[in-house]
Amino acid sequence: MERTGPPARFSGLLAALSAALLVAGGLAASAPSAAAADTDLARNGGFEAGLDGWSCTGGSGAVVSTPTHGGTSALKATPAGSDNAECSQTVTVKPDSTYTLSAWVQGSYVYLGASGTGTTDVSTWTQSSPGWSQLTTTFKTGAATTSVKIYTHGWYGTPTYYADDLTLVGPGGDPVAIPATPTGLRAGTTTSSSVALSWSGSTGAAGYNVYRGGTKVLSVTGTSATVTGLAASTAYSFQVTATNSAGESAKSAVVTATTTAGGGGGGSGLPTHALVGYLHSSFANGSGYTRMADVPDSWDVIDLAFGEPTSVTSGDIRFSLCPVSECPNVESVAEFKAAIKAKQAAGKKVLISIGGQNGQVQLSTTAARDTFVSSVSKIIDDYGLDGLDIDFEGHSLSLNTGDTDFRSPTTPVIVNLISAVKTLKAKYGDKFVLTMAPETFFVQLGYQYYGSGPWGGQDPRAGAYLPVIHALRDDLTLLHVQDYNSGSIMGLDNQYHSMGGADFHIAMTDMLLTGFPVAGDTTKVFPALRPDQVSVGLPASTQAGNGYTTPGEVNKALNCLTKKTDCGSYATHGTWPALRGLMTWSINWDRFNNGEFSKNFDAYFGG
Repeated sequence: MERTGPPARFSGLLAALSAALLVAGGLAASAPSAAAADTDLARNGGFEAGLDGWSCTGGSGAVVSTPTHGGTSALKATPAGSDNAECSQTVTVKPDSTYTLSAWVQGSYVYLGASGTGTTDVSTWTQSSPGWSQLTTTFKTGAATTSVKIYTHGWYGTPTYYADDLTLVGPGGDPVAIPATPTGLRAGTTTSSSVALSWSGSTGAAGYNVYRGGTKVLSVTGTSATVTGLAASTAYSFQVTATNSAGESAKSAVVTATTTAGGGGGGSGLPTHALVGYLHSSFANGSGYTRMADVPDSWDVIDLAFGEPTSVTSGDIRFSLCPVSECPNVESVAEFKAAIKAKQAAGKKVLISIGGQNGQVQLSTTAARDTFVSSVSKIIDDYGLDGLDIDFEGHSLSLNTGDTDFRSPTTPVIVNLISAVKTLKAKYGDKFVLTMAPETFFVQLGYQYYGSGPWGGQDPRAGAYLPVIHALRDDLTLLHVQDYNSGSIMGLDNQYHSMGGADFHIAMTDMLLTGFPVAGDTTKVFPALRPDQVSVGLPASTQAGNGYTTPGEVNKALNCLTKKTDCGSYATHGTWPALRGLMTWSINWDRFNNGEFSKNFDAYFGG
């Protein structure tokens, strides 16, 4: 959220990510000779049959007739934006076996590698190869490994690369068998609209299908899933199957679960569909100052912008009303507090929002963590607020090198923030309202990149909100990602989506309600959030931020997400009538724009 016009911040983040190239590497040694029983297992490694057998991210790959290393065809792949033009295929292999992967490449920063080996994944690369050069690497499969992914890719912001005559030499894998039926299906946490399920894995399974009442409702890669969009106080039956390239197993035994009567998370007083807005309380900008008493009744959650630290690392958060010199119509503190009580009496929630564009907060020490808790508590108590909104932007959150698993973070600024918020929630209890407003760079970009990456060199802020959201998901009332001031982001369809239309909001929200593997690692899946925990974040007007979306496009997005109509080309992974609603920057800008945003919300949901 910004005090003035929108910065071109996201494009700068992607530029930094693209520019951060590796500084070490080189060609692997020559390949050892293959054993007599070894064969080339790569399918169409010479690209003579086009892209048959290959999948290239973002439509980045094509087959050309020149230049070629052998035969009449070669692969041409072009990185674009935050896509590194990866072309890959999955190959059946034998466990506990050694393989040699080799390819001829041409271009700058060309990579060759294998993942999912069950031991140590490998890659090799060349920084510059104006002519054809051979890349070679070897690996050994794990005791239970029956398939691996082999790939080539370039690097962000670099030119087109070429690859040809790719081979994977080693013992051929046994024919893939349909995996066994999963066992141990059990129901976990239930809410008024969701049921969490888990089960034991099946050997050889590449994924799992979840069935509700005999109808498939989800496909996942891990051994857990949350089925959403359910009715309150209703019994449901579930089964699960295992899948791989050979087919699908029989359905598991049935497990039943009954949803609860009320919604989960904090802030149970929220309406079924809520409108969230930020109120410029501590500063003025082109939209003008709006007194608390003058906030229209449309707004269900009012975030006071902003509480800011005395220094970046102090953890000492302060909040005060806009000075009279900047906001001539500002009310007194007593009037402001009285207006907050009046809003709360009318069923509204009023929160302190910490951070914003200018308020960088880094809780790098336990002392800063403790100061954060005490200072935020003082603001909440002084103004009689309902909870906290975390709007950390810029460099507030980043991941240390080597912190690669969002499920168990080790970076102090992440760990201390989680601890601080849990302490606040424990202090104020179940009625404490907790919301977050991260940018897409810190959440959905995590589908492709997480932290500094496996080789280092990526922007360490990529996906950095994911461990915070995940650790606090049971305490989280609302997540409203800012679907604006954003670069293009890859959705679960592996296509890039750009802000400003229904498609972007549909794709970005679908990721939150479906879950996704972090940095493409199917062993590290960020689980879906409940639909009542998610609101879609948009700018209220063209002046409020890049990515303004017209009311007609907003309604298309809502129709798709809640009714599965008006979806356009993007196919969602579910339908979520319990989606909580919308968030906007800001209440002030909406008033400046004659209430277009809030009036459209009221008309859509019958407010």
